[in-house]
Amino acid sequence: MFEISPSIRVRRSPFFEATVAAGVKGFIPYNQMLMPVGYGDPEAEYWRLINDVAQWDVAVERQIELSGPDAGKLAQILTPRDLTKCVADQGKYIALCNHRGTIINDPILLKLDEDRFWLSIADSNVLFWARAITAERGLDVEAFEADVSPLAVQGPKANDVIAAIFGDWVRDLKFFWFKKVEIEGIPLMLARSGWSKQGGFELYLMDGTKGTALWDIVREAGQPFGIGPGNPNLCERVESGLLSWGSDTDDDTNPYEIGLGKYIDLDVADDVVGVSALRDVNANGAKRHQLGLVLDGDSPMKPHIVWYDIVVDGRKVGHMTNGVWSHRKKRNIGFALVSRDIASGDRVEVRKNGAVVNGTLCDLPFL
Repeated sequence: MFEISPSIRVRRSPFFEATVAAGVKGFIPYNQMLMPVGYGDPEAEYWRLINDVAQWDVAVERQIELSGPDAGKLAQILTPRDLTKCVADQGKYIALCNHRGTIINDPILLKLDEDRFWLSIADSNVLFWARAITAERGLDVEAFEADVSPLAVQGPKANDVIAAIFGDWVRDLKFFWFKKVEIEGIPLMLARSGWSKQGGFELYLMDGTKGTALWDIVREAGQPFGIGPGNPNLCERVESGLLSWGSDTDDDTNPYEIGLGKYIDLDVADDVVGVSALRDVNANGAKRHQLGLVLDGDSPMKPHIVWYDIVVDGRKVGHMTNGVWSHRKKRNIGFALVSRDIASGDRVEVRKNGAVVNGTLCDLPFL
């Protein structure tokens, strides 16, 4: 059993009661909300995602809405990715940077209309940032946290589950595109997206009182396909090379260091926050880059909760930012954020809790 002390500082998601009924074993705080982190059998939850289908409470991916005549202008000022070709019902993965070019969040931007956007955020206070930039630039925009809570359906059979609920048209929905739908009176935005490489959808619940009802609809539709509860899976996301902002980044990380340079458009207007600094980084080269790391040995390790130093020939060259036992590779793997003079194929030492573990750098993704 667990006990969660009541506090208005850490909120429960609309799916909280459903996750408790499903046997959730733990939570972490994320965007001032409780995020489920497991249901008692991590390996079974992993293989369910790889082979079948899982449903995740990811309501912690809060939606910061930008609404008003200058909403599109603000959205572009906040990101160095060119949004001029983004149309209604389309989403885009974007970087938000501060004035130094440091990445401060990596949300999905969803364009609902010309004057209305959502930012589906990672764990940082984008609302304060958006409001500050709005005031600084004198824009006619209202920024607020909308009553919108995503429920993810992920895995190779996710198409079948969502088609069973909404119809076969969902199979043609393009990646990061979305459509307004309703099921049993529950208003949703249905998007082909999710934090895994196994395919799937996110159901953006737009009525926080309907969380359990939506969970049960998905659970029932998924029974023929082996659905079960889960959460964004550390092992799968590391194997797939998926970035976790705030876990794999620090206060100096810019998009070029972590493989997000392809989402940066340097010819956006000069008033875009951080673009001047990013132009300098692009011209002079990033100091670090992100690689994969395979550790020697075949004994599973516990997942990392801190960064570990990476050393080459007695010189610290960076950090191992995450680590996990890979069920498919049968090795301990993780991400390395290291100096540009260190390359894929190099042998390194990882200083881990006073011990030295050897490993080899590689390109991402692992699988």
